[in-house]
Amino acid sequence: MRVEEQKSGESLTEKEKVVVIIGPTAVGKTELSIKLAKKLNAEIISGDSMQIYRGMDIGTAKITEEEMDGVMHHLIDIKDPDESFSVAEFQKLVREKMCDITSRGKLPMIVGGTGLYIQAALYDYEFTKEKANSTVRTRLEERLELEGAEVLHSELQKVDPLSAERIHMNNTRRVIRALEVYETTGTPFSEHVDEEKHELLYNAVFIGLTMEREQLYARINKRVDMMMDKGLLKEVSDLIQRGINKEAQSVQAIGYKELYDFAEGRTSLDEAVELLKRNSRRYAKRQLTWFRNRLPIQWFDMTDARPSEKFAEIFAYIEGK
Repeated sequence: MRVEEQKSGESLTEKEKVVVIIGPTAVGKTELSIKLAKKLNAEIISGDSMQIYRGMDIGTAKITEEEMDGVMHHLIDIKDPDESFSVAEFQKLVREKMCDITSRGKLPMIVGGTGLYIQAALYDYEFTKEKANSTVRTRLEERLELEGAEVLHSELQKVDPLSAERIHMNNTRRVIRALEVYETTGTPFSEHVDEEKHELLYNAVFIGLTMEREQLYARINKRVDMMMDKGLLKEVSDLIQRGINKEAQSVQAIGYKELYDFAEGRTSLDEAVELLKRNSRRYAKRQLTWFRNRLPIQWFDMTDARPSEKFAEIFAYIEGK
C-alpha cells in the first residue's frame, strides 16, 4: 500500500500513505471516518482549522469522546482562543503527526474541510521566503492606525483578491504582510504560496463526500438549530466573559462572529441564527468549488445515504490504491 518512485541520483524511496476524507460541512465525514479508521487501523488528524481551539466545541461541530469511539484523534484542543494559528504551523504539526503515526505501524487519516491547510500539509508548499521590508511594513502600520483595517483590506482586495478572501479584515497582521509582499515583489502574496505547490509528498488517497445541494443545505440548517439547542449562545457568552474579543482569529469562524454581533446588539438573535445558516451554506458551496479545482479527489455521493451505507464502497476504493 505504498508507492515507490525513482529520484535522480537516488535509490528507490517510498512515499508514506495517508487517507484524506474531505467534504463540505455537515456532509457526514465524522461518522464515516470513525468506521474507516477502525477498519484501516488508522489514527485521525483533524483537518479543520478551528477545531484546534479549546472551549469552542459546539460551533465547530467538534467530535466528542463518545463519537471518537476509541479512535485516537490529533490536533484538537491544542490552542487557546486568544492564540493565532497559521497554515505553516498546521503544515509542520500535521507532518510530525503523520511521521509519528506511521512509525507506530498505523495509518494516518486526515479528516476535515479546511482545504488550503490540508493541501499545504501534503504538497511541497514552501511559504513565502521574502524577508520583511521594515520600511514598507512601518508605512502600512501607520496607515492602519490612521485609516483603519477596512481601507487596507479593500486595497488588498484590489491587488490580491484571493488573499483578501482568505484573510479576514480584522487579521491586520496578515493583511499587512500580504500588502507588504505585493509592494516588495510586485506579485500577489497568494502566488508566493500557490506557485510553490509542485508535487504530492505522500501517497495520499483523497476521498471526497458530496451531496445533492438541497439535502446538504437542509442538513446545515438542522445542524445550526441543533447547535443552538446544545448551547452555542452560552459558548459564545463564555468566550466574551473570558475576554476573547471579536478581533481574535478564533472567533472569525462561522457560528461565532454572527453571535458576537448579537451579543454586541447589532442584530437580533433570530437574525444572527439566520445569518449563521446562510453563511454556513455559502461556505459549503465554496468548499466544494475549492476541492474540485485543487485536489485529485475521488468523489462519493452521500445523497439519501448514511455514511455506513457507503462504507464498503469507499473502503474497497482505499484498499485498491
